[in-house]
Amino acid sequence: MTLSPTAPDVTTAPLLSAQGLHVTFPGRHGGPPARAVDGVDLDIRPGEIVALVGESGCGKTTLARSLLGLVEPTAGRVTFDGHPLDYSGRSLKAYRKRVQLVLQDPSGSLNPRHTVYDAVAEGLRIHGFTGDERTAVAEALSRAGLRPPERFFLRYPHELSGGQRQRVVIAGALVLEPELLVADEPVASLDASVRGEILALLLRLRTDLGLSALVVTHDLGLAWNIADRVAVMYLGRIVETGAVEQVLTAPRHPYTQALLSVLPEAPGAPVVLTGEPPDPSRVPSGCRFHARCQVLASGEAERAGVADACRGQDVAVLSGDGESQVACHWAVSQLP
Repeated sequence: MTLSPTAPDVTTAPLLSAQGLHVTFPGRHGGPPARAVDGVDLDIRPGEIVALVGESGCGKTTLARSLLGLVEPTAGRVTFDGHPLDYSGRSLKAYRKRVQLVLQDPSGSLNPRHTVYDAVAEGLRIHGFTGDERTAVAEALSRAGLRPPERFFLRYPHELSGGQRQRVVIAGALVLEPELLVADEPVASLDASVRGEILALLLRLRTDLGLSALVVTHDLGLAWNIADRVAVMYLGRIVETGAVEQVLTAPRHPYTQALLSVLPEAPGAPVVLTGEPPDPSRVPSGCRFHARCQVLASGEAERAGVADACRGQDVAVLSGDGESQVACHWAVSQLP
């Protein structure tokens, strides 16, 4: 059962959009370049929470950093509120006030020598805030669930619990009144008992403040509990995307099926992926998942008449039902 309220109107224009996004890094020691992000289209609407899901090394963090303007794309573009992202200093500074990052490790995000007050006020000082700083910091801490906020002003990170530290990080983002949060594994370092509290907080912020969010995670269970839509990423590309209920209850891509099979509540035996883990400097021909694909290995793709295409024909994201899309020759062959 998902915790999220009614999803935003799907006809609303995107707040943040990536179109044909590529991020390529030079190869090590003269080797081939790494195609970390390799042709991604992704939209986030106002008030929408999108979960970006995939295993380590799939490119999801690089994609998030490029959306934040921390990494300039090799090709493609990012637009925010209808305007292309400008990577010049002044424009980028203004953009980062509207789009804030929440990292997974609050201990690493907070300076141990700074009090909670200074940690939250840092963004205000960077952006030349001219209002009442104390009031703004107190309101941000209160919105993040640290009440009464004055009780936390003079505390240091080591005096707080892990959940409280993550709330301070979130308060540091909220103090600038952003329109979008990019949360990279926001509960990965927290105990299970605290994870639900932070997820509920993110949902309340969406409801109370109209915030949009991109939540980067390897955990499909987290996506189910917080997201309106989910985008599954493999080796630099989105391979399946759609409403969270549709993707996670009726996954089409074999990779999505494999990720879901290892959840504790999943029926049947977990799918064990064979072959080498994804390497963005060695993208295979054909479908980039085919060397590890359980559908191809079982002969199902052969019976569907798409095995040769899987091995030799690249596949774009193809439309399915409604907004659901999948990049898989076999999955498309199964559509009505």
